[in-house]
Amino acid sequence: MVSSGRAHCVAINEQGQVFAWGAGEGGQLGLGTTETVVRIPRLLKRLCDHQISQVMCGNQHCIALSRDGQLFTWGQNTSGQLGLGKGEPSKLFPHPLKSLAGIPLAQITAGGDHSFALSLSGAVFGWGKNRAGQLGLNDKQDRPVPCHIKFLRSQKVVYISCGDEHTAALTKDGGLFTFGDGSWGQLGHGSTNNELLPRRVLELMGTEVSQIACGRHHTLAFVPSSGIVYAFGCNSYGQLGTGILEDASSPFPVKSSLLTGNFHRAESRQYTVIKIICGGDHSFLLYSNEQQNSVPSEDFRVVNISKSLFPINYERFNSWRLKLMYSTDSTVSNEIIIQLSSTACWNASFLDQSDDIHFKTNPKIPGIDLNSVRLLFEALSKPAFSGLMEQATKSFESLLIPQLPRSPPDVEAMRIYLILSEYPALQDSKNYIRLTIPLAMAILRLDTNPSKVLDNWWCLVDGNVFTRMVDMYKSIVVFMLTGGKTLLVPMFYENYFLATLSLLEKLHKVNLKAHHVEYSRFYIPDISSLVDIQEDYLKWFLSKAEIKMGSSPSQSDFPSVNLCAYPFILNAQAKTTMLQTDAELQMQMAVSGANLHNVLMLLTLEPHLARNPYLVLHVRRNRLVSDTLRELTMYSDVDLKKPLKVIFDGEEAVDAGGVTKEFFLLLLKELMDPVYGMFTHYNESNLLWFSDKCFVEQNWFHLIGIICGLAIYNSTVVDLHFPLVLYKKLLGVSPTLEDFKELSPTEARSLQQLLDYEGSDVEETFLLSFAITRENYGMTEVKELIPGGESISVDKNNRNEFVEAYLRYVFSDSVSEQYSAFSSGFLKVCGGEILSLFQPSELMAMVVGNNNYNWEEMEKNAVYKGEYTATHPTVRLFWEVFHEFPLEKKKQFLLFLTGSDRIPIHGMESMRIIIQSTTAEEHYLPVAHTCYNLLDMPRYQTKDILRRRLTQAVEQYEGFSLV
Repeated sequence: MVSSGRAHCVAINEQGQVFAWGAGEGGQLGLGTTETVVRIPRLLKRLCDHQISQVMCGNQHCIALSRDGQLFTWGQNTSGQLGLGKGEPSKLFPHPLKSLAGIPLAQITAGGDHSFALSLSGAVFGWGKNRAGQLGLNDKQDRPVPCHIKFLRSQKVVYISCGDEHTAALTKDGGLFTFGDGSWGQLGHGSTNNELLPRRVLELMGTEVSQIACGRHHTLAFVPSSGIVYAFGCNSYGQLGTGILEDASSPFPVKSSLLTGNFHRAESRQYTVIKIICGGDHSFLLYSNEQQNSVPSEDFRVVNISKSLFPINYERFNSWRLKLMYSTDSTVSNEIIIQLSSTACWNASFLDQSDDIHFKTNPKIPGIDLNSVRLLFEALSKPAFSGLMEQATKSFESLLIPQLPRSPPDVEAMRIYLILSEYPALQDSKNYIRLTIPLAMAILRLDTNPSKVLDNWWCLVDGNVFTRMVDMYKSIVVFMLTGGKTLLVPMFYENYFLATLSLLEKLHKVNLKAHHVEYSRFYIPDISSLVDIQEDYLKWFLSKAEIKMGSSPSQSDFPSVNLCAYPFILNAQAKTTMLQTDAELQMQMAVSGANLHNVLMLLTLEPHLARNPYLVLHVRRNRLVSDTLRELTMYSDVDLKKPLKVIFDGEEAVDAGGVTKEFFLLLLKELMDPVYGMFTHYNESNLLWFSDKCFVEQNWFHLIGIICGLAIYNSTVVDLHFPLVLYKKLLGVSPTLEDFKELSPTEARSLQQLLDYEGSDVEETFLLSFAITRENYGMTEVKELIPGGESISVDKNNRNEFVEAYLRYVFSDSVSEQYSAFSSGFLKVCGGEILSLFQPSELMAMVVGNNNYNWEEMEKNAVYKGEYTATHPTVRLFWEVFHEFPLEKKKQFLLFLTGSDRIPIHGMESMRIIIQSTTAEEHYLPVAHTCYNLLDMPRYQTKDILRRRLTQAVEQYEGFSLV
């Protein structure tokens, strides 16, 4: 490659070495001198360590690009054309221009005193002189550092050429934009005005341009379909080739005897323009004769990575592998390590070419094909490449990851974070401390905006990619809690551990938006055996309280890594331990008036609870609600966290859990009685919500809230068909239309249709106002959603507000008193900091159980009484029949036997069912004792009879719920 400035030249040889000659008074030769004249090309020794792929000259400055993606500039800097920052003097030697590091560049170019760099995906960066708007930034201020020309981002720019003070940009679909100085007509817009923003040359719009070239004050454009070269701009020296000396302000065909076929005796011959070239005030056409197997015309729109960078692909891997095999020279492996550490080369190598997606790279689209990344890394993992894999690991560890910046210059420089996450060696525990955690630290170092970009991209990646990352960092948590401690000094250990947890937290936040995996995927199953959850919770509680009290605890009081601060990794078992610890803590503090500094001593003390370690309720079966309300008023909030004991009047006071469960079932059956109208039952979803017209006092709702709280503290599952939105509200999460879809699908679908409707006639089509009608005992009432809502029509502009107001009415305004009473009851038992550690779905599972069924586990844990054993023929028949039941029937059986068709949050293993033999005849049905999960089953002789009797019993059961 050769380039010339006003009075100097620079050339690159095949090895990527740079030679310069000519005028040197401005330092533009990069030789470290200001010699006026250098008559013979001299080597630029300063660039010998780099293989240079492109070099361009401005009037008195130069810009060079190396194959590993680094930029260098030197020469005059009077207008900031070196891009090195404000106030930097001119440079006699090449200086690295680091502000575009990591961006995969396709081309560099220089004008008189301005410079441009173009990325492979069409991002354009300009800097230097801007007197005439030649940077396309809509102003005339010079720029001492590269600036992104946002206007061109979406245009798929593939080539740029600069004149003295004007710039031309060619797009992939053959469009031409020009901007800057127009005083000679060199912009082609039919005027001599300057353009401060890139403007399309309209006269060439029907054609596709494939080459452009700018002279000092003129421009050439080649249209291959017609074979015509167009010229416009200054023509003082005939440089437009139009046959006349007038300037042209619009594209004018070059009058060439070649192109019109009148060239000597060659009328019949056809000539092809290979390339157009501009000097300062002159032009060249390179052409070939088609009859002599001519060279095809160049197309500047075809972008080839290897013109600028080393592409990283299988061929290169293979050549490196062979070099490593046959060379013992350390310079070979060093060269490979340096190339592998080039962020720009990695970012350039996996562009998503399908449908030109990579040109759309933005904060939501990474523009790379992760599948090809994976395939390349799979190849690298094969035994033949083991030596190269070790070099790559070294390169990432010592060079690439440490130099990842806080604030990458552009989204294209951020692809590296997705690429590295696919690197298989990250999964190997011996690389956790070398690579995987340092990568997490680099990600966490990112400034707010780039960090959000990565979050957006993670939302879009394939579910498997995301799952792999979650599992990998979960493994590191376990590693850090087991073997990792011995490998690091305490201070590093803490930083590395925190980075791992913080990265999981970042992934978890992404998952809340993207729903890649189930919430429980983040649980670390054996966490309770690795960490003393009770101690961890107390320290977390203490650190929270210390912050509130404003004192700063000394480091020795507790380590700064608290797993409770990352509750998404804690499973049900760990969270239950935390709840119990919290309850004990609250009670201890209430009993002993303990201040916080005694809290840690509580671990070692025997828990001496208040005079009575239980919350005891004396109730009569026929006065259940009023007695419960009366009993509960006698206790303080702290007492409600004690284990519950229920004594039914006139019955034995032995409560081994069965009586408590019966109490919950009976009390809820009474409270849910439709006669009281406390709840509205939605038939379509089979769910309940608070009723806006009921006949009971608010303290009944308060009682249901307390009951839900008590169910959590007493590990009892209650059969309450509330939607998830109730638990969201308890945790301060706002309801959404998705929540309404769960409760009332048809109504929510209508609202969705309103939002999705594309016509502009929303008002006429839907005929809605900000008011709704409600039936109330035969009377129709109008409820306004906002003040004066009846007279405000719903149109295209306010429909979002209407949906929000509708949801607010259903979930809040219409039932605010009922919900407030319920939530105050619930929070009386379960309030405090502890609640912030739960997700809505977890809180719901604590109250009503979940549906992670494992029927084999249920069979394994079953207990048998009387004549029955696991191998008894009737028992075998029972399990055969049960496992053949469809899911719905199995759930019905669960409801029949336990009072709920869901299972406790601890899973099937915590639920023991008991099957005992009875002497009843075969025509009797099995009987369930719900409070004890006990099934009395006659000794049926055949599978058919057992199936019929069991089905009958299950289907006759009414249950305790409203439904």
